Amino acid sequence: MSAAVAGAARLGRIRRSSVLAMLVVLIGLLGSVGSASAQTGPVTVPAAVVQPVEPIQPSEPSGVTVTVGTPDKPSESIVILLLLTALSVAPSLLLLCTSFTKIFVVLGITRNALGLTNVPPNQVLAGLALFLSLFIMGPVVSEVNSQAVQPYLKGEKTQSVAFNDGMKPLREFMLKQTRPEEIALFTKVAGNEKPANATDVPTSTLIPAFVLSELRAAMLIGFVLFIPFLVIDMVVSASLMSLGMMMLPPVTVALPFKLLLFVLANGWGLLITALVGTYS
Repeated sequence: MSAAVAGAARLGRIRRSSVLAMLVVLIGLLGSVGSASAQTGPVTVPAAVVQPVEPIQPSEPSGVTVTVGTPDKPSESIVILLLLTALSVAPSLLLLCTSFTKIFVVLGITRNALGLTNVPPNQVLAGLALFLSLFIMGPVVSEVNSQAVQPYLKGEKTQSVAFNDGMKPLREFMLKQTRPEEIALFTKVAGNEKPANATDVPTSTLIPAFVLSELRAAMLIGFVLFIPFLVIDMVVSASLMSLGMMMLPPVTVALPFKLLLFVLANGWGLLITALVGTYS
């Protein structure tokens, strides 16, 4: 009995050992399969192969052309640039190429002849001279606008042609008011040859000759204006000397009489009429 019991116990131990061994082998196989799958990662499906296509032939040109030349009308940027240039040069043109110089000088001489220092002020005299100049230069400005400015803005004339056409009326105005002696003087100073006619006089010679003629005419008008006021000063001074009032300034006494004479004679109207008449 003891031998049978011992044999059964030994058989049970063998069975348990074999079962444990099978379990160990099974666990090892499962671990190796998991590590292999982790190392390989997900399986990617190859993309479909794209078949090559025929190259596209270039199409015919669509008729795009490049033209080189000046446009029919000036661009807005060029017009603005010319306007700014004209505004920057306008004071010089106003002083040198119009009647402003003579009118302003005559008005200043008139104020000094009356014995007034700051009445009317310089701003008033300059404004009056400006508007009188616009009144006198109105036909010339209109002719310049119709012959040069408007055709250029419409694209009918180039810049050089418009400039030459615009200078013609202004040159005619200056030539009428310029003495030949001044033109000869500046031609000699510049060392140029004597021009055959008025159209051959260069503009660089005509402008200073015109300014010099305007100053000469203004001085002559001022001399004529000073004579009646000088007579009043001399009469008042002699009267004060005869009365023994040497401490009383003659200028203070003569000022009311000069103002009264100027107002009664309509001095401003006569003066402006004479100035405008010199350019008729």
